[in-house]
Amino acid sequence: MTLVQDYLDYLANDRKYSPNTIATYRRTYASFPNIEDADRAAVEAWWEARSGKASTTRRNELAAVRSFYAWCRAWDHRAPTDDPTHRIQPPKMGRRSPRPVSRADLLHILAHTEGDIRRAVCLGAYAGLRVAEAAALDWRDLDTETNRIYVRGGKGDKDRLVGLPPLLLDSLLPNTGGNVVRAGLEPYSANLLQQKVNAAIRNVGVDATFHKLRSRYATVALSATGNLLAVSRALGHASPATTAIYAATSDTDLDVIAEAVSR
Repeated sequence: MTLVQDYLDYLANDRKYSPNTIATYRRTYASFPNIEDADRAAVEAWWEARSGKASTTRRNELAAVRSFYAWCRAWDHRAPTDDPTHRIQPPKMGRRSPRPVSRADLLHILAHTEGDIRRAVCLGAYAGLRVAEAAALDWRDLDTETNRIYVRGGKGDKDRLVGLPPLLLDSLLPNTGGNVVRAGLEPYSANLLQQKVNAAIRNVGVDATFHKLRSRYATVALSATGNLLAVSRALGHASPATTAIYAATSDTDLDVIAEAVSR
C-alpha cells in the first residue's frame, strides 16, 4: 500500500472526512504522480503546471498536498523540516461582490414557503440578520412600539438595533412568545436553520442562499440611504469597508450613474 493510500485511509477513518473530500484529495494526488518522493523542485514544477487552473482549485490542491507532507513528517516518512511546499504561495483570492436575491426571486420564495422557513427568509431579507441571529431571535427582542429589533450576541458577541418594518412584523405574527422562527418551540441551531432554508430555496427553483437574503438587505439599504456607516451598523459589521464590498451595486445605481455622466 502506498503512502498516499495510507493517508487517504487516515482521513477517512480517523478524521472522518466525507467521501467527496477524499475523492477530491485523490484526484489532486493523481495529478502529481511522484508526490511521495518529490523534492522541492518537483513540487514547484507541479505547481507551475497547475497555473491554468482557477485560483480556488489551486488553493485547495495546495492545501491537500501540504496536508499530505505534514502527515508524512508527523509519521517519520520525511524529516521534520522536509517541507517541499514551503516556498509556494497560494494564489490570492479576489473578493467578489455578492449577488443578492432579486425582488422577483424573493417574492417567489415567499410565495412558496411557509412557517419556520418563511419567517427565517423574512428575517434575512427584511432585517439583514445573520442565520445564527435569526435562529436565536426571541419575541422579547422585538419592540413593536419603536419598531426595533434588538439583536443580542451578534458576530463578535456584539448587540445592535435594527429596524422592524411593518411588512416584516406582519410576516412574523402572531406573537407566540419564545423563539420567533420556531413560533415558541425549541430553536434550531444556526447550521440546521441554514440547511433548511437553503434547501427550501433550491426546491422552489431559485439559485440563492440565506446569505444572499442578507446581501439583498445590504444592497437595498445602501441604495436607499447612501449612508454607508448606518448600513454597516445595521448589518453588525466591524468596519464600513466590509459593507462596501458586501453590498453589490444595484442596476438602479448604474442607471443613475449613466444618466449623470451623460448630462
